[in-house]
Amino acid sequence: MDASLEKMVDPTLAEMGKNLNEAMKMLEDNQRKVEEENEKKYARKDIPGPLQGSGQDMVSILQLVQNLMHGEEEEETSQAYRLQNVGEQGHMALLGHSLAAYISVLDRERLRKLTTRILSDTTLWLCRLFRYENGSAYYHEDDREGLLKICRLVIHTRYEDYTVEGFNLLYTKQPVIYISSAARTGLGQALCNQLGLPLSCMCRVPCNTMFGSQHQMDVALLDRLIKDDVESGKLPLLLVANAGTPGAGHTDKLGRLKELCEQYNMWLHVEGVNLATLALGYVSSSVLAATKCDSMTLTLGSWLGLPAVPAVTLYRHEDPSLSLAAGLTSSQPVEKLRALPLWLSLQYLGHDGIVERIKHASQLSQRLLENLKNLDFIKTSVEDELSSPVVVFKFSREYSNRDQTSHAAQASTIQHPIISNERHIYDTFNQWLGEQLAQLVPASGVDVVELEDEGTCVRFSPLMTSAVLGTEIQDVDQLVDCLKMKIPVLTSTLQLREEFEQEVRRTVGLLYIEDLSWPGLGVVRYNYHSDGKNDDKQEKELEKINTELLKKLNELESDLTFSLGPEFGGQKNCVYIGMVTEDLDVSELVETIAATGREIEENSRLLENMTEVVRKGIQEAQLQLQKANEERLLEEGLLRQIPVVGSVLNWFSPFQASPKGRTFNLTAGSLESTESTYVSKAQGTGTTPPPTPTSSLAKQRLPGQKIFKRSLRSSDGFSETSSVSHCDELEKLDQRPPALLPAQEQGPLETEKTEERKEVAQAPKTEAEDVPRDKSPHDCTKVEEQESQR
Repeated sequence: MDASLEKMVDPTLAEMGKNLNEAMKMLEDNQRKVEEENEKKYARKDIPGPLQGSGQDMVSILQLVQNLMHGEEEEETSQAYRLQNVGEQGHMALLGHSLAAYISVLDRERLRKLTTRILSDTTLWLCRLFRYENGSAYYHEDDREGLLKICRLVIHTRYEDYTVEGFNLLYTKQPVIYISSAARTGLGQALCNQLGLPLSCMCRVPCNTMFGSQHQMDVALLDRLIKDDVESGKLPLLLVANAGTPGAGHTDKLGRLKELCEQYNMWLHVEGVNLATLALGYVSSSVLAATKCDSMTLTLGSWLGLPAVPAVTLYRHEDPSLSLAAGLTSSQPVEKLRALPLWLSLQYLGHDGIVERIKHASQLSQRLLENLKNLDFIKTSVEDELSSPVVVFKFSREYSNRDQTSHAAQASTIQHPIISNERHIYDTFNQWLGEQLAQLVPASGVDVVELEDEGTCVRFSPLMTSAVLGTEIQDVDQLVDCLKMKIPVLTSTLQLREEFEQEVRRTVGLLYIEDLSWPGLGVVRYNYHSDGKNDDKQEKELEKINTELLKKLNELESDLTFSLGPEFGGQKNCVYIGMVTEDLDVSELVETIAATGREIEENSRLLENMTEVVRKGIQEAQLQLQKANEERLLEEGLLRQIPVVGSVLNWFSPFQASPKGRTFNLTAGSLESTESTYVSKAQGTGTTPPPTPTSSLAKQRLPGQKIFKRSLRSSDGFSETSSVSHCDELEKLDQRPPALLPAQEQGPLETEKTEERKEVAQAPKTEAEDVPRDKSPHDCTKVEEQESQR
């Protein structure tokens, strides 16, 4: 590369190419620079500073640009920041901007010849590549600017005296622009604002509701709308059709729309991602009809992965003066240099390279569509399974591969009548699915799209993302594998969601919170039983208990995720439970939440009661100590209180008084004397505190089995209603006479087990069953007395 640059005649061009290569190498060497910055702790300042008087060299300036490009994102987020895949063709596009600045300083005659050659070459290549004969081209930065210039061209064409009369002509005969309801959001309003027209000049045409794709414009209804506007004295001006809607990627019936436009002398403009397939050998008839339209807009930058290249609007018009008046052409040679980056990039890729990139994107979508056919609970919405650059799919339990054949023929017409709540839940789950797939496979470029009829769906549009992200076949296969892992989670969560709601509503102390926008098992809140407290204090206690409950649940060794919910729009003081698997024990989960909440509430109340008991105990101890001091003064006598006399009297006749104090027993909640402490020279332990009761929810689990999971093996050996442990039953079996044969001991053993089950079933569940067997009745009595005192 450097050797070829040195052979150039113009040394300025050679130096420009070298500088561009050095700059791109420095900016693209991101990982090494970031590591060095982490070691050196390079300080970056976002606050603008003063301009240095001496200036800076190119290396320092590029270093500053790199710091601004890769600065705070890597510190704030844990995910690696992914830049656009800029290859050699991207370098050519960037070089075009540098060359445009250099060429603009040439003399006027050379500049005119050069810009004319660049513009004519690029227009000819694009018209042949996308089968648009005898067309002109307008290059623009904003993809809506081309349609805006076309509207001005049509206004100048239909209103002959528009240059002289201006808006007076529009007032007498109002123009009407027709766009599809599936068009880009805000397109009609943007056109009206730029053209200075009222919003009444914009007519939105609904899509099909009965026959055909529900993302295609209703041609019969459009014909009726045009007739009504003509009868009311309006002028049908222009129709904007889609060759690949922004949402689902469907193509309007361009052939019939073209006939309708010729009937009413209207201009037909087409835009959409499916126009890229015109460069392929096989093109569907619906897209091929776009070659007969009056104008079309191409976004080559996203299709071919070219950075900073302009969009192109191809059009056919015979009057160059009107094109100049509309702004589609310019007499300034500098404005014609917009096509220079695209001119360089197209030459670098060549015809075969351009076709290969578009073909690769179509193969990616076809590969994903074939894999989705074999997946249950995945509903696809594509227009043409043979050539569909955009694949839209969603999770739905009402659809499985057993009716794949019928759905393939009518993918866009089948609609299931579901209630609003169920659709809201499906939208939430599909939103979560799209975010998970985009996070797990970032090279796939999938995103979430909102469609009017289908709701929330996941969209895969490789023509818009594959060239930029470098998507390959293995990325599509990885996407399908991740989707296979997420489908069982979605089905299990959706199935257990209703069971969880019923369990929570049956459990005392828990409140089920219905949040349809939460992608998970559900939302629950522990209700705090207030004792006549005001609302503010009750709200604080409720927040404290549910926060502590969330902390306790997260400390458990489980596969579930517990959180406070979304940052915005979620319920307060609640526990949000995420996605679950099919082996979840919902009853155990709800019981654990309720038991943990009760334990936290009891501990909170116990702390409040203990505080009150300690306060009263301190007051009582102060009174008793004051009374003891008064008694000591009476025992010592009045003479001993006099300073000099008391010392002499104590020397001749010492007074022996035992020290008296008070100790507070937290277990019993009473004051006790400290005489025994001074006599035994050791602090007494007092009464033994009652044993901490164990939770009745702790179940015996298999080795390696996590909490809230149903056992895959039979659990007949464990009895949930018996207070006799399984180990005690094994000890009884080991103590049986060894001389008996298995056939002889079977009868007595079954009888003994039956009697034990009857006794256990008839025995009431009391707290005495939790007392260990090695304790005596006297110990049990002491425990009961201590509990009554407490």
